[in-house]
Amino acid sequence: MKKWMQLLVLITSITSAGTLLASGGFGEGGESHGSQMPVVNNAKWKSECSSCHMLYHPALLPERSWNKVMAGLDQHFGENASLDTAAHDEIAKFLAENSADKQANRRSNRINQSIPAAATLIRISETPYFVAKHDEVSANTFKRKSIGSPSNCIACHKGAEKGDFSESQVKIPR
Repeated sequence: MKKWMQLLVLITSITSAGTLLASGGFGEGGESHGSQMPVVNNAKWKSECSSCHMLYHPALLPERSWNKVMAGLDQHFGENASLDTAAHDEIAKFLAENSADKQANRRSNRINQSIPAAATLIRISETPYFVAKHDEVSANTFKRKSIGSPSNCIACHKGAEKGDFSESQVKIPR
């Protein structure tokens, strides 16, 4: 009986340690300091921004970049994506409040730190963080019909719209 109890304690300890390691360690798993971006939700952002392209998580760019994106919606990557004032202001506020420089998770911090303070990049795919993370992906791979371009995150990262860019979940389509 005593050996069974010791075995049970050992199994419980191993399981707990494994769970702790899988979650990123003390205070890192589902909390804001992990690499997973926080769940964000704004109905206006979802409806307006996803009507033309995938939803880009606000924590992928710093506030200054989102401000520039929102200021140029009349020429939004070759399209007129202008919004009425109320929608514009609501989305701009949401993006600013949830931007990379306002987040405490590792991935957002690294994205933000990779961008020089004097730079205001509006293409996520041009951030030094993105470039470094995708250095093994060839230009031809991005040009595949199944992907299209580096901006089509959901082609390879199925959880991209939720801020999940876990490398273990990456599947590059043929």
